Amino acid sequence: MKIKHLENVSLIDFPGRVACTLFIFGCNFRCGFCHNPGLVVKEESKSLSSEGVLDFLRSRRGVLDGVCITGGEPLATLDVDFVRAIKELGFEVKIDTNGSFPDKLKVLIRERLVDYVAMDVKTARADYASLVGSVDLEKLEATMRLMVLVPEFEFRTTVVPGVHSVVSMREMVAWVKSVTGLQKLPRFSVQGFVPRPGRMVAASFDSIPAARASWVESLAVPMVECSNVCDIKVA
Repeated sequence: MKIKHLENVSLIDFPGRVACTLFIFGCNFRCGFCHNPGLVVKEESKSLSSEGVLDFLRSRRGVLDGVCITGGEPLATLDVDFVRAIKELGFEVKIDTNGSFPDKLKVLIRERLVDYVAMDVKTARADYASLVGSVDLEKLEATMRLMVLVPEFEFRTTVVPGVHSVVSMREMVAWVKSVTGLQKLPRFSVQGFVPRPGRMVAASFDSIPAARASWVESLAVPMVECSNVCDIKVA
């Protein structure tokens, strides 16, 4: 586990909590529109020590409510003992995941070490491999089924012009509902793509324009219809 960055305080990464956010290096996906190559393909900074992070958290007891652990894909390398230490300090834990590591998530759920999980669902089932590279769809579905065992959870999607459509979003939502068995999801977040030229995993995405608010809202309609809360984020 390589902790590359600690954001001391966040009001948006862990819904309803004042939290800090930890960024873990490494990811098994290669989403071209990802703007964190330093967490995915090439290390760009030194790692923080686990004990140093825990010392920081000890100093923030009573100030922070929780810790959001993101990446990259944190479950690829996340140390369960480290999460256990965070919980022992009295913090709630949120995990952001691409859904590829259900066995690790199952351990965290079984030991009651995770309070909130956000799973990125990239696109419709049939389009997954073309967007992220090698993928085990059965593992994604195993994670979807585990989500309902977590106290709080959400699914989320970044929509990219030229990649996503209303049709693909409806197919994606139908897939999630079918696997989870839920007709109403508690929360779905839809985020519009924002280009960061020179900072994308694939340079081919540098020239794609930012997602317009009206377009993002039109693609979010299936999520609005199937969830109790739908967060729509446009830069």
